[in-house]
Formats: sequence, C-alpha cells, structure tokens
Amino acid sequence: MRTLLDISPLSRSGTGFDRVFDLLEATAQRQGDDFPPFDSIRLSDNRFRLSIAVPGFTEDEVAVTVHKGTLIVSGERKDASQGEDLHRGIPARVFSRRFQLAEHMEVTGATLAHGLLSIELTREIPEAEKPRTIPVSTSPERAAPVRQIERDVA
Repeated sequence: MRTLLDISPLSRSGTGFDRVFDLLEATAQRQGDDFPPFDSIRLSDNRFRLSIAVPGFTEDEVAVTVHKGTLIVSGERKDASQGEDLHRGIPARVFSRRFQLAEHMEVTGATLAHGLLSIELTREIPEAEKPRTIPVSTSPERAAPVRQIERDVA
C-alpha cells in the first residue's frame, strides 16, 4: 500500500532504523478521528505531560495502560442519565487513544481533575547509555580512565 509519505530513500541509506520507519509509516496511514483532544507539554528536558480532555468521565471510567512502549488511554462512561435528555453536547462515547512512547520514557503518574486527565512522563536514560568522554593520550600506559559526562542529554 502506497502512502503520501515515501521513506524508501531513507530506508536505503539507514541501517537499524526499521522501528523508526515503521512508526513513520503507521503515523502516515493512521485513520479515524482524533477524540479525545489532547495537549502535549514539555515541562523540562526529561519531563513531559499529556493533558487529555475527558469531560464528564470519572476516574473509574478511564483506564491508563502501558504495554510494549505504547501508552493506551481508554474510557467508557457508565449510563448515569437522571432524566430525559433534551440535548446531549458533552461527548459520552467510548474511546481509546494510543501514544507511542520514545525509548526510556516512563509513565510516572496520572490524575483526573476538572475534566482533564493529566499523564506525567519522565525520560530515564540508564547510566550505561549516557555519553562518556574518552580521553586521548599518546601512549597506552598514560591513558586516563573513562569518565561520565556531567550533563543530562535529551
């Protein structure tokens, strides 16, 4: 199936980026509506927040799940009609929204207040994967030990 996004030139020149290319193709092919609406906010270099509009939903009607690098937010309102509906403008439909998480991204919490579901995300890069400084010397016996870079890399 051909999409508007042609990544074949990139895939020919890149090795080991299959997952990235698959994500790009999946994003280009995504069909359907964008309900519920959301905001994505960067709080700092390694902290983020997703704010998802879920008016009328309670905490027991919304589920937040992480599975294999995908954040899944779903909701289903229980019928709590207290009378005859004259007009129904607040969405009450079942929804499921998926967000692909970047590598080393962890969900650290979720709160529901004033019709907004706020999901806190933190990027936790393992020490073994942080950049290291390799000292250069003229002889092997004078080589200094490798030390960790002191700054956080986004």
